[in-house]
Amino acid sequence: MAGTTTGTDEGNFTAEERAAMKERAAEVRTSRKRGSKADPEQDLLEKIAEMPPADRAIAERVHAIVREHAPSLTPRTWYGQPAYAKDGKVVCFFQAAAKFGTRYATLGFNDVAELEDGTMWPTAFALTDVTPADEKRIAELVRRVAG
Repeated sequence: MAGTTTGTDEGNFTAEERAAMKERAAEVRTSRKRGSKADPEQDLLEKIAEMPPADRAIAERVHAIVREHAPSLTPRTWYGQPAYAKDGKVVCFFQAAAKFGTRYATLGFNDVAELEDGTMWPTAFALTDVTPADEKRIAELVRRVAG
């Protein structure tokens, strides 16, 4: 039904969704307190280190690919997950499978990434591993996003 939120009960957020919103609010508070002297990449690396082994391995590969092929993107956290920003706006993000108890991790792109390709294009990709072919595709996408 349009206009309702997701969750176990209609109109309620799940515990995981509430936790993600609290993490996002904490991220905003922390960045305001730290100001421009903060190292948001350290927060991102700490979040990756907290992940279960399978998610951590994928997140580490994605992070390495982004840093190598799109070094102009700023690493940070977003809703408690690794993300990368351009001009202060999150353009792509990694979501661990464990975050919401899903079958696979996700590499997603926000609308500001401008990955348009005709009238229909993917905005998120499921990841169960990062193969050499996947590495090439991720590198291609993040280079496009970085401009």
